[in-house]
Formats: sequence, structure tokens, C-alpha cells
Amino acid sequence: MKSRLARDIGRVAAWRFYRAQLSGLLRRLGRDPRWRCWLAVTPDAAVRCHRWPLGWRVLPQGQGDLGTRMLRVFDRMPMGPTLLIGSDIPEIRTCHIDDGFRLLQRHEAVLGPAGDGGYWLIGLRRDAQPQRLDLTRVRWSGPHALADTRQAMSGLSVGLAAELEDIDTGADFARWQERQRKNR
Repeated sequence: MKSRLARDIGRVAAWRFYRAQLSGLLRRLGRDPRWRCWLAVTPDAAVRCHRWPLGWRVLPQGQGDLGTRMLRVFDRMPMGPTLLIGSDIPEIRTCHIDDGFRLLQRHEAVLGPAGDGGYWLIGLRRDAQPQRLDLTRVRWSGPHALADTRQAMSGLSVGLAAELEDIDTGADFARWQERQRKNR
């Protein structure tokens, strides 16, 4: 569950949002035959404790900060283009994932910026000579995460995907709800 969101809107509301968001994400992205889907979960015991949708391979993220866990997931993936996305981006669609893979045809890495200075997507081409990233200096959960990650990718060609909003706080949640109302 999203702890910052829960602080702002309450644990039950945050749990409901996250559960609905994850379910929708798995449905939207998991049906596309252009890619294989993996779900990296935390805590590690969640791999065995839940019934995950058919078509999704599930693996534990392991311990450590977000950067350590993301790099561990990259290391466990087969060689080739790999995208990692957050599960808190309500407006993500298959066209965004397709764009990320297209960017990896021209770049060694890709990032999908979020409006708060973070990012919703990170991708690596991961060919025979895998890139080594050091994400230990990234200031997570703040306005510097994207810039810090770009600095860690210095020396790699980096493509930028579309900017999407993630839902980390009550203010993010309220803006998303307002967008939903306007789009009805």
C-alpha cells in the first residue's frame, strides 16, 4: 500500500485505490501479446500469498531501497529491452508501453517523467553488454528522483517517454479525481 497516500486519505481509501489501480493495470497491460509481463512484488511473501492473474509471472523485489529493488528486477529479467513501471499511474495505457519499447530501439535507456519530479517508467535495452547503474544517490520520493536517475545514466543515451502522473499523495489523488470528473 502507498504509505504517503494513506497518511493523507486514510488507510482504507488508499488500499481501495491501490487495489483497483493494480487490478486495472494488470488487465490493461497483461493482455497485449507484444510483451511478456512480470509483476515484482513486495513484501517477498506476497509471491506465494496471493492469486495473481494468469499470464503474469511474479517475482519478489527483495530488500533495499527502491533503486536496489529495481536493479535487482532488471538483473532477473531475460536479456533484451526491459521496462519497469510503477503501479500507481492510473492513466497508463498500452500505447505508453509501446512508446517505451520504441524509444529503446533508438536509446540505451528510457525514462517516463512524472509531474512531481519523479518518474513512472524506467527502461534499459539490456543487450549483451548490460549497463551498470548505481542508483544509490537517487533521492527517492521527491522532486529530484528523475534528475538524479538521469545523472546515474550519464554516458547512456536516454529517451524520454510521455509525462504521466503518479498518485503518491492526497493532493495527487484529488487532482486525479478532478481529471476523472472532467473526462466523464
